[in-house]
Amino acid sequence: MRTLTRLKEEIGIWNDLAKRASDLVELLDLAEAEQDYSVASEVSAEAEALASRLESLRLQVMLSGEYDNRDSIIAVHAGAGGTESQDWAQMLLRMYLRWAERRGYRADILDMSPGEEAGIKSATVEVAGPFAYGYLKAEKGVHRLVRLSPFDAAHRRHTSFALVEVMPEVESEIEVHVDPDDLKIDVYRSSGAGGQNVQKTSTAVRITHLPTGIVVTCQNERSQLQNRETALKILKSRLIQIEQEKREEEQARIKGQHVAAGWGNQIRSYVLHPYNMVKDHRTEYQTSNASAVLDGEIDEFIEAFLRSRVGQ
Repeated sequence: MRTLTRLKEEIGIWNDLAKRASDLVELLDLAEAEQDYSVASEVSAEAEALASRLESLRLQVMLSGEYDNRDSIIAVHAGAGGTESQDWAQMLLRMYLRWAERRGYRADILDMSPGEEAGIKSATVEVAGPFAYGYLKAEKGVHRLVRLSPFDAAHRRHTSFALVEVMPEVESEIEVHVDPDDLKIDVYRSSGAGGQNVQKTSTAVRITHLPTGIVVTCQNERSQLQNRETALKILKSRLIQIEQEKREEEQARIKGQHVAAGWGNQIRSYVLHPYNMVKDHRTEYQTSNASAVLDGEIDEFIEAFLRSRVGQ
């Protein structure tokens, strides 16, 4: 029923666009017949709005993957480099939160591990909105930052890395089966910044999936049950991602291609010194407005990636 509802909504959007275009043509024909040119500005504005909407929908058509229409779970991990990389991870987290806000998506931080001095060691965020995973999957990989370090007394240039994981959110009753015997579940007290206890009871949950060694934690909710359900949802999303990667690796093996994975798969560089530039190494798309990108304006990079996947 959810799939049927979604498909009806998608068809309704296209039908509405077709009707608006038809009405515009009729208005234009009527104006020409009566030689009434007072509607020229109205027709022009509506035509531009239709063209913009059509371009947006054309991009959405590219999102035809199995899980593209799902909500997404995105995790940001600081790389080697201590405070520098932890600060960079926090900058990336802010970038994605601002991107979600710009698109009208809901973004909830499910778990976050603060850095020792600044930034974060890791954070997990749920992003809910139409085709959230389809768009955010473009961000999966290693992100590299080059800048003058604010943590270096000599103000030298530093290079930092952070890993971004993107997973589709899966419904608990489908796609993957998790045997309760394969889980080790620990509970502990939630803690805020500075290690202060924000709960006097043990509500935070840590789940270890014994067959794979995957560990997920959640301390966002106030009840242990809610945290457990959310942690299980994250675990299932990670298991789905593993299965996807296995299929991709098998397809690449058959094609004779090598798929680089993990920390060596650098997808994008953000340079803040000696010049400003953000460049995606997969599509060669780049911009000099690095501050706008770090403020969440990453749609152009996402669109370039999606077009590259379909050969446009």
